[in-house]
Amino acid sequence: MSVLLLTHRDGLLHEMGEGHPECPDRLRAVLQALEAEEFAGLIRDEPDEATYEQLERVHPPDYVAAILGVRPAPGEYVALDADTVMCAGSARAALLAAGAAVRAVDEVLGGHVQRAFCATRPPGHHAERRRPMGFCLFANAVIAARHAQAAHGLSRVAICDFDVHHGNGSQDCVWEDPSILFASSHQMPLYPGTGAAEEVGAGNIFNAPLPPGADGAAFRAAWAETLLPAIEAFRPELLVISAGFDAHARDPLAQLRVTEADFAWLTAEFCALAGRHCGGRIVSLLEGGYDLPALAASAAAHVRGLLRD
Repeated sequence: MSVLLLTHRDGLLHEMGEGHPECPDRLRAVLQALEAEEFAGLIRDEPDEATYEQLERVHPPDYVAAILGVRPAPGEYVALDADTVMCAGSARAALLAAGAAVRAVDEVLGGHVQRAFCATRPPGHHAERRRPMGFCLFANAVIAARHAQAAHGLSRVAICDFDVHHGNGSQDCVWEDPSILFASSHQMPLYPGTGAAEEVGAGNIFNAPLPPGADGAAFRAAWAETLLPAIEAFRPELLVISAGFDAHARDPLAQLRVTEADFAWLTAEFCALAGRHCGGRIVSLLEGGYDLPALAASAAAHVRGLLRD
């Protein structure tokens, strides 16, 4: 199976201050895990920055200009909210993360590879149309989906989000867009406080909240009984995955008890569904995960699954 790994060293330039959980070591941990011999078959490349046009398919021009206009001096920080901070390298890293999502779509839909994994940061699924939050600046998964439609003519794209935190930003961006399905499992109650099953948008939003302490069996059931059937019925032409690994039992920011085996199971389910509807085409984007060993092992399990036929 041909799988593209997109990453860029400048993703390490984004810092939010000492002790912040969304730190450069997250990316280092993932990339180190993917250096193992079993991942020698990955096609590795670097993305370019996203363009204003690509960003503005999701975010209003004034929002894009405002975010990219935050350019602190080296060693200084600008807080956008209580959790989200920008430094001198943040705008560059955010443009590369969004650019990786776009490039992954081009490579997959262009037939050059069948699947792609973007090991980038900052993450994106909390970024709303007009508001950065939750460590996120641009809604990378939605940028990928809208690029697939605008540049490649797709009619139906599914965004599948298994981060432990609800992807309020992705949901906000596609709330009135029935051409993009958003399916999410997440802990509730938990930040950001959205993601109830009753939140349905234009009939394109499917949320499966899980209570604190829910284990892998509950995680699998949420997908097998609610979310995967919804995606199946939608018959997407591309799967975009918001791959957050903070539902892991070791993660310090939440209380679910998911393991690497559960992430591997869900990845296999995604691949099977993509095989039935999308010609196997999957674009996966790194979101959360804050225990470094758990993040590394879980990302490796996910990419291992993407590499399997």
